[in-house]
Amino acid sequence: MNDELLLQTLSIRRLPLRIALVTETYPPEINGVAMTIGRQVADLQARGHQIQLVRPRQSALDTATQNASLEEVLKAGVAIPRYAGLKMGLPAKSALTRLWSVKRPDLVHIATEGPLGWSALAAANKLRIPVSTDFHTNFHSYSQHYGIGWLRRPILAYLRKFHNKSFVTLVPTEGIKRELQTHGYGNLEVVSRGVDAALFSPAQRDPGLRSAWGADDATQVVLYVGRLAPEKNLPLVLEAFAAMHAANPATRLVLVGDGPDRAALQAAHPQAIFCGMRSGTDLARHYASADVFLFPSLTETFGNVTLEAMASGLAVLAYHYAAAEDLIRNGENGLTVAYNDAAAFIAAARRLSSDTRRAQQLGIDARLTAQKMNWDAIHVRFEQALYDIVDKETDHAAAQLALARTR
Repeated sequence: MNDELLLQTLSIRRLPLRIALVTETYPPEINGVAMTIGRQVADLQARGHQIQLVRPRQSALDTATQNASLEEVLKAGVAIPRYAGLKMGLPAKSALTRLWSVKRPDLVHIATEGPLGWSALAAANKLRIPVSTDFHTNFHSYSQHYGIGWLRRPILAYLRKFHNKSFVTLVPTEGIKRELQTHGYGNLEVVSRGVDAALFSPAQRDPGLRSAWGADDATQVVLYVGRLAPEKNLPLVLEAFAAMHAANPATRLVLVGDGPDRAALQAAHPQAIFCGMRSGTDLARHYASADVFLFPSLTETFGNVTLEAMASGLAVLAYHYAAAEDLIRNGENGLTVAYNDAAAFIAAARRLSSDTRRAQQLGIDARLTAQKMNWDAIHVRFEQALYDIVDKETDHAAAQLALARTR
């Protein structure tokens, strides 16, 4: 079903849903999952749905929002090792069972697979409330970067068991869907990600910020945005930039983000500019003030930064998977190379620095692609997926009742 037909279908008045949405990360925490869920919650409220948001308390000062369309339920959490500022929720099956027995939602949507997410799944299954889940993070792929590669298979088995207990698991790309199917996941549906193309825009370009980086109009600014951590494959950013600088000395490397590897990287590469964590308009300014975006991560499910960089008018170089596989037509609106081919990645980066005019054109065409990825269409698909779950549960209950009456 195309977007226009889907919008027309949903224009038919349907009763709003009572949705319990469970997540272990949420704004103002800064990461792709939190950002996506924040957009989902805001859009569902705007569409008239009632949201019960279950999440860990982020700090002692954190208070629950309570209004006509949003009820926050804050649970206990503990800090995640090596993820500063993030928590995972503690088990809460009994509390959620009591909560949903008194105030039963139409469905439970679980965005994260931690202890709080598992508790929500168990409570919902016990009460026979339909469940949908999101697959946001390749935790099984992260294991090799944190010295626990031997846990990859158990983590994969846990994630498969978790998601296969839901009516549907929403994934952001066809590539991730294919990968998970090979690992035994069922009931997968693609709901992509969007971008705020008004915020992330070439109009945010700031000559003053570029000047602070030591860049003038002739300088090609090479950007990385994301977590500074082992799973992001950052050594390749430095290798690729070294090749670019050798081909074109009028280049500068800027890294936006924070994480456990920042101190070591900053000490080893003093010529690079480390900007720390940025958000909102400030982040948009950093994107738009660059020229080329390098994203060598091998562990993404989507990679929101790819789409944000494209919307900002940058020439993007990434591996051919996740968001880049779906959005980038190699050589037309960006560059992609085969998954994990570091030599090809470096060679493509070198070409971008040698042909700045081509890089500029790639950025222009990337912007045109990103403008089509608006959140409204994405959220229509998300809403429809939730309605489909409720409809299936209603049909199942009706069939069970009819069967009982014939006995």
